[in-house]
Amino acid sequence: MVTDPIADFITRIRNAQMANHRIVEIPASNLKKRITEILYDKGYILKYKFEDDNKQGLIKIALKYDPSTKLPVIQSLERVSRPGLRTYSKPNEFKRVKNGLGIAIISTSKGVMTDKEAKSQNVGGEVLCNIY
Repeated sequence: MVTDPIADFITRIRNAQMANHRIVEIPASNLKKRITEILYDKGYILKYKFEDDNKQGLIKIALKYDPSTKLPVIQSLERVSRPGLRTYSKPNEFKRVKNGLGIAIISTSKGVMTDKEAKSQNVGGEVLCNIY
């Protein structure tokens, strides 16, 4: 049993990139699906596919690498809020990730979104992770 599914999601992606895998499979949940969609929209992953296996379901993510250097596009994935220490932030208090080059994923009352989207909609929430 996994006590922190978001940390498990992040760790699976990080480990797959360190091993230079092209595809990583992750057990699905609605929150993980939304985070995957955000990663795709922002250009951090190549493709994704949601598969139903009559249980929990699977998310297959095709990782993206820089063609010239063969390095992964995602340089850093870090969990901010964790079960032992939740981190919440107001829209005007979001910290910039890598001086504005990265994104923070926020869980708000209006759904899961990036820090820039949450700021434009003037909603705060739990800071799930930072990506750059």
